[in-house]
Amino acid sequence: MKSEVIRLFQTLPHACGYYAERTAQNLVIDPASPHLPQIYDVALDKGYRRAGSHVYRPHCNACRACIAARVPVMQFRADRSQRRCLQRNRDIETRLEPAQFREEYFALYRRYLGARHAGGGMDDPDSEDFSRFLYTTWSPTRFLELRLRERLLGVAVTDITTSGLSAVYTFFDPDEAARGLGTYAILRQIELARERGLPYVYLGFWIESHPKMDYKARFRPLELLTPDGWRAH
Repeated sequence: MKSEVIRLFQTLPHACGYYAERTAQNLVIDPASPHLPQIYDVALDKGYRRAGSHVYRPHCNACRACIAARVPVMQFRADRSQRRCLQRNRDIETRLEPAQFREEYFALYRRYLGARHAGGGMDDPDSEDFSRFLYTTWSPTRFLELRLRERLLGVAVTDITTSGLSAVYTFFDPDEAARGLGTYAILRQIELARERGLPYVYLGFWIESHPKMDYKARFRPLELLTPDGWRAH
């Protein structure tokens, strides 16, 4: 790819998804850039994340709470709780499938959002919302299915790049919460990266002491992106 300027856009302030009293802003790589497929893995290394066709990172005026996080695959060792999670889900079969709309996926997605995000604006999606949020034409996305005797229990939306896997989003059967399917999905993504010789699994953003983010800190070692580069947490 020839050296060209990649434009960045800053969004207008909008409600923060983690702190009700704060507003947030993002930096977004030009979604019309034809070079997004080539620069996406570099963007992950710089702390960006994909949602639909947008590759972004938080850039808030008075807050730097969101920190990009990743797991170095070869150094990772499951702790006791994670080993129990693997044992608890030993009856699950995983399959890596193309990212696409299926009624089976969509029904599970709607159930998950209705149970986990009721009243939050995401809990009544249509089919276009599903496709627009989870994948796009250029993204290297696969759906990691979690199945129990053919019954779909969960889907881990996974981008596979040359620098690692990005755990984009996971949705699962809300009636199976006791299984810890969110944790299980990340453990399987780490295994998948290891099998493919990929160095990292990117977990998106971590916020210290935030209850929605505590689970990410349990994947050790965890690396955080600081002004001086990636550092072990």
